[in-house]
Amino acid sequence: MATITKVDDPADPRIDDYRDLTHSDRRPDRPGGRGLVIAEGVVVVRRLLDSPYPLRSLLGVPRRLAELSDDLAGVDVPAFEADAHTMATAVGFHLNRGVLAVADRAPEPDPAELLRGARVVAVLEGVNDHENLGSLFRNAAALGVDAVLLGPRCSDPLYRRSVRVSMGHVLRVPFAPLTGPWPGALDVLRDNGFRVAALTPAAEATPIGAAGLVGERVALLLGAEGPGLTPEALAAADLRVRIPMATGVDSLNVATAAAVAFHAVAAP
Repeated sequence: MATITKVDDPADPRIDDYRDLTHSDRRPDRPGGRGLVIAEGVVVVRRLLDSPYPLRSLLGVPRRLAELSDDLAGVDVPAFEADAHTMATAVGFHLNRGVLAVADRAPEPDPAELLRGARVVAVLEGVNDHENLGSLFRNAAALGVDAVLLGPRCSDPLYRRSVRVSMGHVLRVPFAPLTGPWPGALDVLRDNGFRVAALTPAAEATPIGAAGLVGERVALLLGAEGPGLTPEALAAADLRVRIPMATGVDSLNVATAAAVAFHAVAAP
């Protein structure tokens, strides 16, 4: 059972992991970043507890820690109890959800390892909005996507906002960066038997429902909100697919487009 200790001083060094989270939860390669995984709220904390990320501690108001008592029965880490004011002062903002947990990052898997048992994966290029990224991971978890591979210029999936928006599903959908020259790095997908299908609103692209992708091993290639995929990424794909839309609408939010595409080829 996690040991619960009351904390009254927001400067208490035992809760340094939670201090000024607007900066300290950045990746370790960013200024001020420590690379910690931060879960916010009871639901997301539960998903962190059930993830491969090594838990360090928890910090919460008494009511939220009480809600987690059964989940913490076999957990041997410190849990710090504080009032809302103490938490807000330490964290740097008012925390509506009342509980946080911090974990270390787990080693990133090799992309080829993720692909071995997968049927449908998402491959992202330039998806650099944390909320879009979190929503995309939530959609991937809901609609049967086996893994997410990150191309160049993507945001950090483990940034606190992405974890929160994903409702913690970024902690359960496997992901890894694609390294090497881009878009040549996509070759690892073809080497593992995947067809790379690039999503684009271009009229000449094949409607996704008519592309014959159901039941195939498919890598859905998605680009950033606004500019979409680069010409180089589009050229490197095996085929281009589009989501048919009503006249006068030229595109969808990337997370919404991803959900439609996931449902078309991967939904359980």
